[in-house]
Amino acid sequence: MWRKCLIIGFVIVLFSCTKDDKHPVPFVPVEFIVNIESTQHIELNSIGGWAYYSGGVRGIIIYRVSENEFTAFDRACPVHPYSDCRVVVENPPLAVDNCCESVFLLLDGSPVSGPSRYPLRQYRTFFNYPYLQVSN
Repeated sequence: MWRKCLIIGFVIVLFSCTKDDKHPVPFVPVEFIVNIESTQHIELNSIGGWAYYSGGVRGIIIYRVSENEFTAFDRACPVHPYSDCRVVVENPPLAVDNCCESVFLLLDGSPVSGPSRYPLRQYRTFFNYPYLQVSN
């Protein structure tokens, strides 16, 4: 009998431990498509190319990692997501928030230096040439 109780207790604990989004940059719905063949998006035609887009909390950075891989991140810094500061690309693949001086890697959003303990909030990308879909 005690084994059943132990198993039931374990199952309850296991399923009650859901992943809670504790990222400091708030969740906002994001859903748009970019045609990278368009002259409006020429910056994304080459590997290492990047561009800013509206959306998210403070805007979005899209970075082209490889021929078929893109990353997209919110420009709100995790250190102070509600300030007017925005993460900017200064030396690709690095981006910096000049207010707190956190530096992030645009390959995965991870902090490289500065006070940020969190990565940039990342959005999903799906590339089906010539269309790039960005969403949460």
